[in-house]
Amino acid sequence: MSRIITLLLALATPGFLRAAETSIRDDRPRVIVTTDGEADDRCSMIRFLLTSNEFEVEGIVNSSSQFHWEGGQGWNAFHPVTWVRDQIQLYAQVYDNLKLHDPNYPTPEYLLSRWKVGNISGIGEDEIRTEGAEWIAEVLLDESNSRPVWVQAWGGCNTISRALKIIQDDHPDRMQEVADKLRLFLIWEQDETYQSSIRPNWEHLGVPTIIADQFDCMAYIWPKVLPEETKTYFQADWMGKHILQGHGPLCSAYEHKDGAFHAEGDTPAFLYSIPNGLRNMESPGWGGWGGRYVKVRNNVWLDPPPATDWKHPEGRWHFGNSWSKQLENVNSPAEQQMRTAYFKPMWRWMPAVQNDFAARADWCVKDYASANHHPVVRLKETPLDIEAEPGKAILLDATPTTDPDRDILSFRWWHYIEAGTYAGKQLPESSQPKATLAIPLDAQPGNQIHMVCEVTDNGEPPLTRYQRVVVRIRD
Repeated sequence: MSRIITLLLALATPGFLRAAETSIRDDRPRVIVTTDGEADDRCSMIRFLLTSNEFEVEGIVNSSSQFHWEGGQGWNAFHPVTWVRDQIQLYAQVYDNLKLHDPNYPTPEYLLSRWKVGNISGIGEDEIRTEGAEWIAEVLLDESNSRPVWVQAWGGCNTISRALKIIQDDHPDRMQEVADKLRLFLIWEQDETYQSSIRPNWEHLGVPTIIADQFDCMAYIWPKVLPEETKTYFQADWMGKHILQGHGPLCSAYEHKDGAFHAEGDTPAFLYSIPNGLRNMESPGWGGWGGRYVKVRNNVWLDPPPATDWKHPEGRWHFGNSWSKQLENVNSPAEQQMRTAYFKPMWRWMPAVQNDFAARADWCVKDYASANHHPVVRLKETPLDIEAEPGKAILLDATPTTDPDRDILSFRWWHYIEAGTYAGKQLPESSQPKATLAIPLDAQPGNQIHMVCEVTDNGEPPLTRYQRVVVRIRD
């Protein structure tokens, strides 16, 4: 009898309920990382490995950049490619514990099988047919899986360029097919190969391409540009408590700056692909953890201008003409206000992003019952896409939302005005799970209104998930 009672108690625990609801997902975003191995890449990789349950990791590929290449001297020296293997080995030491929290974490053996070395021998070198380039091409050409592949350039684009040249040379008849599958997220253009090779041969095929500059608020300049209230999540006290101390060997390997956040300029490239309910992968203009962007040509998206008279470059978007660098050291209050607004598409999410990092660090060392897990936002009779005419009242209902740890949940329905096309005033928000949206009478046919349901639990650390409802105004 006592064994039966023990079993029944186990079945009633939140951890068991969560495990029963969780299964290996085959609909996760497919991602390939290319990295030049700079210090901020190595910091980003630790977070990436802790977030790898959210993705199908198709590749981790060493590449070069204008900053680091094999044979570079001094600061330009290339970190030995084995750093990727070393981090995966540290991941292996916490893998069993991570699996207690989500069975979707890939095995260390799987990750090692996806680690390849690409074009690293020079700045922008894209002529050598490397293992890494071959691998990217193979993934993109694989006819057994037609789902999109998010290819990220944490360094230069040269290995990606070489992979696309392989496809051009060997399978020219399949270029449109590959373009339809390919998604690019570039952290600047850290060499010339996007302009010299990818742009003339692939851009006209409609490849969705984000080239980011606003990532810099998570890179080395964060102490200068983040709002004061956001810096708390990057400073030594917070980092020591939540990441660096007592969270296992992978987190202990994080390369901090006197105990504080160092830099993770490449992290937005994969934050963008986390399926957290914001639906930003549907359009770079919708905004999410990886920033918000505007279309500048074809299907290429860059950062929103900090002022109406700032114009995007005609060619390469990089360190030399970066708006981030132009704003880094401004002194006047007006320019500092401009800088704060420029980075807002990314920093507005940073408390939730950092708390997500902290929870994953906990998963390295804590059992399920001792750690916190994300709420699951569900809507009732509220479609994700709604058509409505001005004056109509729409019910927004998130009452079915649950939390795996049975935490108390706080709700916030808010109007993400920058993501939509409605030109009127900010619409009222609600702190209730159920809210009513009155479509403004001045909304025009074709306008979009984006309403975000933001749900945060009261666990430690507090975790946030979302659901976005897009209302399109009809005549």
